[in-house]
Amino acid sequence: MKLNSILDLPALYKLFSTLVGAQNSQSTFVREYVRPAKGARILDIGCGPGNILDHLPQVDYFGFDFNPSYIESATKRYGDRGQFFCQRVSEAQVFLEQPESFDIVLAIGILHHLDDAEALQLFEIAKRALKKGGRLVTFDGCYVDDQSRMAKYLLSRDRGQFVRDEKGYVDLAKARFDEVHASTRSDLLNIPYTHIMLECVK
Repeated sequence: MKLNSILDLPALYKLFSTLVGAQNSQSTFVREYVRPAKGARILDIGCGPGNILDHLPQVDYFGFDFNPSYIESATKRYGDRGQFFCQRVSEAQVFLEQPESFDIVLAIGILHHLDDAEALQLFEIAKRALKKGGRLVTFDGCYVDDQSRMAKYLLSRDRGQFVRDEKGYVDLAKARFDEVHASTRSDLLNIPYTHIMLECVK
């Protein structure tokens, strides 16, 4: 079985995430970039098995992902803390029946799985879902100058086929959001890897 297929299984995905230090990276991401207030209304695009809830305060949480195994696992573990839906980004119109109702939209490790057209669709959905002053916060692998060979190799082997450099991500975000802040870091995992965080303000 290939690594990509193995990581589609929630239990093994969680084990792999633990081994590379993803718990620490998610905690840092939430504390320094998401900064959620208690009771905030949050939409999580590509929520996976819902592990981000381990790091969030009590919030009004809605997550969706196209992997039914992830959604089943998330519902079992976190069903008392949020609502979960099995949908692709292109099917997310259900969340726009009440536009401008979310304080924060999350896209954690999802943009690098989307081609430019799909990524623009994600940014559009997020913008429409957010309240005025609300934020889309993203988290993805990123190519940077002077990156180690190992980091570049690991990024090239990622399940996502659309890992970009900072400009690539920012240009897509700015096609839908006027205010975009980008941060890159290489200290969030136990392996050589570079992440980019975008904060897009409506």
